[in-house]
Amino acid sequence: MLSLAEEIAFILLVVVLGGLTAVGFRGIFALVRSGRAAPPREDVPRRLMSALVDVGLQRPIFRARPVLSTFHAFIFFGFSFYFLVNVADLFEGFIPGFTLAYGANGAGGLIGGIANLFNLVADILSVLTLVGMVAFLVRRFGMNDKRLSFNQGVLLHPGVTAGGVRRDSAIVGTFIMLHVGSRFLGQALRLAEAGRADPFMPFASLTSLAFGGLSEGALSLGVHLTWWTAIGLIVCFLPYFVFSKHIHLMVAPLNLGLIKPGPRGLLDPAVPKGAPDDMAPGAAQVQDLGWPRLLDAYACIMCNRCQEVCPAHGSGRPLSPAALEVNKRYLFNQNFRALAKGEQVELPLLAMAISPEAVWSCTTCYACVRVCPVGNEPMADIVDIRRRMIYDTAEIDSGIQGALEGIGKNGNWFGKAARTRARWAKDAGVPIKDATKEPVEYLWFVGDTASFDQRVVPLTQKVARVLSHAGVDFGILNNEERNAGNDVRRVGEEGLFEMLVEQNMKAFGKAQFKQIITTDPHSLNTLRNEYPQFGAEYPVHHYTAVLLELLEAGKLQVTEKLGRYLATYHDPCYLGRYNQGYEPPRRLLELAGLRFAEMPRNRENSYCCGAGGGQIWLGSTPAGERPAESRIREALATLGPLAGDAEQLLFVVSCPKDVVMYTDAVKTSGNEGKIVVRDIIEVLEEALGLAEPAGLPDAAQVPA
Repeated sequence: MLSLAEEIAFILLVVVLGGLTAVGFRGIFALVRSGRAAPPREDVPRRLMSALVDVGLQRPIFRARPVLSTFHAFIFFGFSFYFLVNVADLFEGFIPGFTLAYGANGAGGLIGGIANLFNLVADILSVLTLVGMVAFLVRRFGMNDKRLSFNQGVLLHPGVTAGGVRRDSAIVGTFIMLHVGSRFLGQALRLAEAGRADPFMPFASLTSLAFGGLSEGALSLGVHLTWWTAIGLIVCFLPYFVFSKHIHLMVAPLNLGLIKPGPRGLLDPAVPKGAPDDMAPGAAQVQDLGWPRLLDAYACIMCNRCQEVCPAHGSGRPLSPAALEVNKRYLFNQNFRALAKGEQVELPLLAMAISPEAVWSCTTCYACVRVCPVGNEPMADIVDIRRRMIYDTAEIDSGIQGALEGIGKNGNWFGKAARTRARWAKDAGVPIKDATKEPVEYLWFVGDTASFDQRVVPLTQKVARVLSHAGVDFGILNNEERNAGNDVRRVGEEGLFEMLVEQNMKAFGKAQFKQIITTDPHSLNTLRNEYPQFGAEYPVHHYTAVLLELLEAGKLQVTEKLGRYLATYHDPCYLGRYNQGYEPPRRLLELAGLRFAEMPRNRENSYCCGAGGGQIWLGSTPAGERPAESRIREALATLGPLAGDAEQLLFVVSCPKDVVMYTDAVKTSGNEGKIVVRDIIEVLEEALGLAEPAGLPDAAQVPA
């Protein structure tokens, strides 16, 4: 029980420091509102409630790192329950006779039962919170965990390089240890003072044995001091809370509840709807980002999970999605007063948050967004920065520039004349309809790589033959087709993207069809998720889904099980993570009878080949191991121990760009003769008895 003087002092402390905290939160609100408009959020109450449930159960955290996630759950559950604990302790300090320390003074019935349950949960969670916090502090300060560091060349705010993140971690960790530890010791001192143990406070009872020799006065003073330490620390910490990474406790559920509606594969517009005509697309200054991207910085927990799955960072390039968000937070804190007042402050993204080289390293694979436990979208920032760089004609990679020029001139990035797009069809061996001249069920949108790359054209022809064998009524746009624009948009060339949409929409208008099929996941993504905004609302299917439907309907028959092959399958980013196309390819391989093994990184956790986001257009190959080479090593590590009497090891893909990237990676990684890259159409063609077995390495070359 507090004295009158203590009560007055505590109330004054709450008023002063609580007022400072309220000013801080008001500043954050004003700062976030200063960002550009974003697509409206729909069904917000339901989404917020869903986010609260997910956060309450720690579902987003357990997407990766199960051991660390368990320790985080200890801290989260303990710290969350401590809200009730702190309320009870405040009542004890201000209400005469109120206490839950001994099961509501031994009260029986419902009240006593609730008090006992409360004490049991608080006792257990106090210990778990301390254990979890010790684990994180040891990881941060006592271990050389490379996941907490950044690649050389990553642009970092001076506050970060000066040890700001470590200092913040130390302050927050110390606060939690002292707050929870003091309250726990206070309970142990109470039990020692009463000369008793409590079965509903087993850990505090055990600890109380250490205080058995203290006098009654010392024990009473200890209880008093631990109360002030536990509760007073909260009040003193509040103003710092606004500027610490610990603010994610409040912002993360909000951020998750306000996640962008719509499919993953739909980018926000380059210019907000209803914006002035002279507004430049994308973002140059931090404040040019949409308001959800500003909120991201406050939701970030600095866990570096996004960096861990980033193929660019994994290849040694100077891109860290985590560093981008951390830099934004430090920029906000450094300029907080001015930004909160709505003053114009120059905060150029390229000078202060991310480097140009890092911007052009992003493969737009969506892995960073998918793995983020708080719903951040650093990839969206990067796309917006690219948009402004393109708009301002900033210096960009010569290969990307050349590809964009070729697409603008000829509708494809190979620099080939538009009239040669359908040349592959002449040698397909089956008649292929011109959908602009006769009606078809399926319009096959072929895509650039499948039409022009000579390593892929034979596979395109195989698809045509299998579809024809199954009696599928399909046709193509011939020379009317243009690049779908998925990667054009993701390198930031919004104007060219809209031009391509207009040209393809015009071609669609000339054709008569009911559905679209494509072998290219990149084209699939933009046709399915972005073209509907321009009026092209057609069902769009990946060819693996159509082939599976044909097999299940009996229109295709497997005549030979391919059990002599041991295979693994790579999920393309734009088929898998973006469009959830996980099952049809695997089901096809199962029906074909291959022996199959999953790589550790599969489905949602699949590792990008490194081609997306315009990376396949780069004029020079960056130093370091390429993502595709890492993936080939992963496949061999998976299949090698299982090879046994397998005739061949297969790395199966379902994307034209993957064919190119992984075929090259097998060579550059020195693994020729050990594993063979095969498109799924080759496997299926053989299982259907429509082709002779491909020229694969013989058993002597298969690793044991």
